[in-house]
Amino acid sequence: MNNDENDLITWNEKVICGINLIDDQHRKLIELVNEMFNHVTGNDIQEHNYFNSVIQEAVKYVKLHFATEEKIMFVTKFMGYAEHKKEHEDFLNTILDNIHDYEEGKNLTLSTFTIFLKDWILSHITLIDRQYIDYLRKKPVKNTE
Repeated sequence: MNNDENDLITWNEKVICGINLIDDQHRKLIELVNEMFNHVTGNDIQEHNYFNSVIQEAVKYVKLHFATEEKIMFVTKFMGYAEHKKEHEDFLNTILDNIHDYEEGKNLTLSTFTIFLKDWILSHITLIDRQYIDYLRKKPVKNTE
């Protein structure tokens, strides 16, 4: 039951924001999701073992990325900071709930979990992150000379 190539996320102009640090982190998140898709085999034991071996590192990386974005928004006084931070918190809570359900053997598969991650990441980058990226692009650069 290998994944469909359409499940994989391709790096393209829709997800590029133009801030190297953020783009590098988004690329890493996309690589993590694609790697998860590559481990969807239909073998519950293999998938569960793989999930257990990577999920905590993946969560740490997501937290690091969110902290980076939030620091940029806070420092630049982005008006949507609180709402964006709440989006991040809600996503992390959902991820932690899903991890718990998966570990408990509840109705969640590696495939459905990975599809959820893919959909959230893509919509978050292209819609929600775009708001603060557009704000930063319009913000005048102060001359320090």
